[in-house]
Amino acid sequence: MSKAITPREQDYSQWYIDIVLKAGLADYSAVKGCMVIKPYGYALWENMRDALDKMFKETGHVNAYFPLFVPKSLFEAEEKNAEGFAKECAVVTHYRLKTDPNNKGKLMVDPDAKLEEELVVRPTSEAIIWNTYKGWIQSYRDLPILVNQWANVVRWEMRTRLFLRTAEFLWQEGHTAHATKQEALEETVKMLHVYGEFAENFMAMPVIKGVKSANERFAGAEDTYCIEAMMQDGKALQAGTSHFLGQNFAKAFNVTYLDKNNKQEFVWATSWGVSTRLIGALIMTHSDNEGLVLPPKLAPIQVVIVPIAKNEEQLAAVRARMQPLMDELKAKNIRLKFDDADNRTPGWKFAEYEMKGVPVRIAVGPRDLENNTVELARRDERTKEVKSMDGLAAGIEQLLVEIQENLYKRSIQLRETMITPVDTYEDFKKVLSEKGGFISAHWDGTSETEEAIKTETKATIRCIPLDQVAEDGLCIYSGKPSKGRVLFAMAY
Repeated sequence: MSKAITPREQDYSQWYIDIVLKAGLADYSAVKGCMVIKPYGYALWENMRDALDKMFKETGHVNAYFPLFVPKSLFEAEEKNAEGFAKECAVVTHYRLKTDPNNKGKLMVDPDAKLEEELVVRPTSEAIIWNTYKGWIQSYRDLPILVNQWANVVRWEMRTRLFLRTAEFLWQEGHTAHATKQEALEETVKMLHVYGEFAENFMAMPVIKGVKSANERFAGAEDTYCIEAMMQDGKALQAGTSHFLGQNFAKAFNVTYLDKNNKQEFVWATSWGVSTRLIGALIMTHSDNEGLVLPPKLAPIQVVIVPIAKNEEQLAAVRARMQPLMDELKAKNIRLKFDDADNRTPGWKFAEYEMKGVPVRIAVGPRDLENNTVELARRDERTKEVKSMDGLAAGIEQLLVEIQENLYKRSIQLRETMITPVDTYEDFKKVLSEKGGFISAHWDGTSETEEAIKTETKATIRCIPLDQVAEDGLCIYSGKPSKGRVLFAMAY
């Protein structure tokens, strides 16, 4: 099978799919709209998961697990949440199949096995979790509850794209309960910053932190905070959200606590989550026409050693010489692979690991052993140089740091060129069609104006930046007064 991928400039959407498939991240499945995450893609997700899980636990959170199925009556309890997800819900109505008496060998739903109450396959877990919290919380001594779960969810999407939008996907969802509004607000913002730190320090992906407009906020939330990233094609991607739920779910499920003054109060809530969509973001932030480019902190394989050998004797000599280096790298917790498979040529392996985005590749053969050197290639810049074996482990460790920093620097430089201030609707539409990216513009704060712009251009308000500068101006659409600029963009 050819490893060539469609150039970005020719067809960005196909370029993306080619990378997902040919880098071995995921595959299509027999279930329409769902994907198979292949071992290499799952290893990438595990590295993301492990890093985030550590950050969650460092901020006092613990993991739990809640059921996949939500009774329909519970799901309906918070009306805005139910209405917001209703069109995406998969529903279980029966619990058994039986052989079709009119068509032997075929199965049919057993009409006698209808559930007393239909079950929604979780699109999000607020309903089942808050119904559970009702039994966990009696007094202020039971608060706060800081729980996260790693799970799968189902949102029945009609138009899907691997990792970015599938009917089933993996994610984490934090659900916390607090005694006061202030505590819940602080939690919401804290987790937004955790997501921002992860995106920038691990994914090397710059993000803008902000608040969603009322039209774009999570169904059932009083405020939704988000991190927004810009992809290479000029479209934005919502990479994570943190929601201040107020007392909406506490009131829907009658979750109260006895405060220090022996007064019953409703609990304050938050929820927050990121998903396997981050893998799509990673691909579109860093990759090129040769394939995947991965930041070292998340790469399943950080360093690959490809021996050049014509026979077993030469291979054994290379392996013996490389073993001390491999031991040093492993001692530094560097994820390493020594590819001595004899069914592929070195050239094929070079192309394969370039496609898979391995940050550092080392080639070494008999002549290198004589010269005490290796050929070292770095994936981010696609450069090669000859390096002495002396002190090589320390040099590789530092190189991985440099590659991580370079990917972030390169991405933020691109992002900065893709933020354009405009002051008129005509300029807004021109920039949107010719350049894309984030458009910084005045907005009058009304849902009507926001919806009109979306209807006419398909651009949405990605966020109101947390660092928004107070600036009097006029809305680009209505001409009404505005107190500051917001960021619009086309989005995934």
